[in-house]
Amino acid sequence: MSTRPWIVDDELWVLIEPLLPPWPEKAPGPRPVADRLCLQGILYELHNDIAWQLLPPELGFGSGQTCWRRLDRWQQAGVFEQMHRVLLAELNAAGELD
Repeated sequence: MSTRPWIVDDELWVLIEPLLPPWPEKAPGPRPVADRLCLQGILYELHNDIAWQLLPPELGFGSGQTCWRRLDRWQQAGVFEQMHRVLLAELNAAGELD
């Protein structure tokens, strides 16, 4: 296992990115933090079991509030259920499931 398990490598990102809803083109405010960085921020927060407001900004994941909002948006869109199915199918195809 990686010493930084919250890092989403290119191979995994190729599977996850198509599942994410597109960002509204006319969304107000500044350009959003990249989805991949937000996902890594979410994984960092979960792995380290810290409060959202303690997400270190120097890691480049965006603020804890940004990551939490993206998590909520993706949860409402059913992204994590889809991700679970896709990753299970990949593991099964690779013979990695019992």
